[in-house]
Amino acid sequence: MFRCMEPGLAAAIHPRALSAGIWSRGFVPTLAEGSGDVDVRGPFGRMHALGQGWMCTPTPGLRRVMVLLAAALVSASVAAGEGWREEGVQYGQVGADVVLSCASAPGRSGVEWRRDGAAALPEGCVLRDGDLLLPRAELAAGGAYSCHDGTGQLLRSVSLRLGYLPGIPSVTCRASDYENFSCSWTPSVETFLPTRYITTYRTQSSQVGPCVQDPGRPRTCTVPKCEFWSSYRLNVTEVNPLGSSFRLLDVTMQAIIKPDPPEGLVVEPVPLAPRRLRVRWQYPASWPKEPHFQLKFRLQYRPVAHGSWSMVETVNLSEVITDAFSGLEHVVQVGAKDFLDAGNWSEWSAEVRATPGPGLTVTPGDEAITDASLESPAEEPSLAPNPEPVDRSDPMEKVAILISLGIFAFVILAVVLGIASAVWLRLRKPNKDETKKHDFLPAAVHMRALPKAQIL
Repeated sequence: MFRCMEPGLAAAIHPRALSAGIWSRGFVPTLAEGSGDVDVRGPFGRMHALGQGWMCTPTPGLRRVMVLLAAALVSASVAAGEGWREEGVQYGQVGADVVLSCASAPGRSGVEWRRDGAAALPEGCVLRDGDLLLPRAELAAGGAYSCHDGTGQLLRSVSLRLGYLPGIPSVTCRASDYENFSCSWTPSVETFLPTRYITTYRTQSSQVGPCVQDPGRPRTCTVPKCEFWSSYRLNVTEVNPLGSSFRLLDVTMQAIIKPDPPEGLVVEPVPLAPRRLRVRWQYPASWPKEPHFQLKFRLQYRPVAHGSWSMVETVNLSEVITDAFSGLEHVVQVGAKDFLDAGNWSEWSAEVRATPGPGLTVTPGDEAITDASLESPAEEPSLAPNPEPVDRSDPMEKVAILISLGIFAFVILAVVLGIASAVWLRLRKPNKDETKKHDFLPAAVHMRALPKAQIL
């Protein structure tokens, strides 16, 4: 599929490709194929690769297309590299040789270098033709350097900033609804250098677009107007003055859906019910208000003094806790998940606390009034001081039980009918044998009455 081309052809793609030394696949991440992690080295390593002549290009059938793409690639890389050029600032890699030039020195001799205004320089530095060489520079070697002539006059000053190549970022994605998803990342290497991020995505249909970054939320981006059944390949590229590195991540909406926690959680004691708490909540505001996108909920609660949680799962927006401890303060939280069990449960909502109300105290004089008030129908069942738990049985479960009982009754009836039929047939068989015996006796008497000659 691929073969190598000569360095001359690589240079012809862009005249500044070799001199700039910033050829990098990371600047156009949507061109990367396959999945997994790819570490793209910095400009110096890429420069060496081009010089050795092992830069690859496709076979002739795709050469023209790839040359055009490569030209756009290098142009973008050069523009990005130039964006790091700051007046009086030089960047270098920790562990590599760094050269500070004093090009304006007359005759390039008799030059004196200073660091942070002092003559003390990092250990091991070498002065060559007026330039200062820092072999295998350490991170602590950074600072403000200046070169002076023999009279002490300033010839050039430069701020040296040392750091590391970018590492492969760690990326996670999450969808709080079925319309958008967002991704966040953390760098794997502290580079000590200014860093930018390029975020793009590609769909199964090869549609390419930017993952939009929000300046108010650093290291996050959002893909808007998503297609529910589509897969996305996200590319997060970390770029600094030394080079770039990126991570590819395949994303499906069903796997990363995670609603925001339910909102408006309210917990209230139930009057006259010392062991009940009424809980209600609302859908998160970020969830689409469409009937075919439903959520299910789970409720967890416990007394403040206890460590173990009790949990109830429901599809309703309210629930009655029937086993609360009377007189003890309880803490309640609620979470949400897609009704069809896709993705993950949301984080728990903020804690809300409440204490069950006191029970009903009955005096002899008020007994008749109390009985009459309890017999009157209540608008809400939970208002009655009923110690029995709330019946949460499923109507479908009752139907299943009735069907099972019907099948069982049919089987029993069939067995009884089978046994009765067998007994009836068994009782009928001796009657047939007895009839045969009675028929044989008259025949024998008739034979004896006939003459012997007729019998023979």
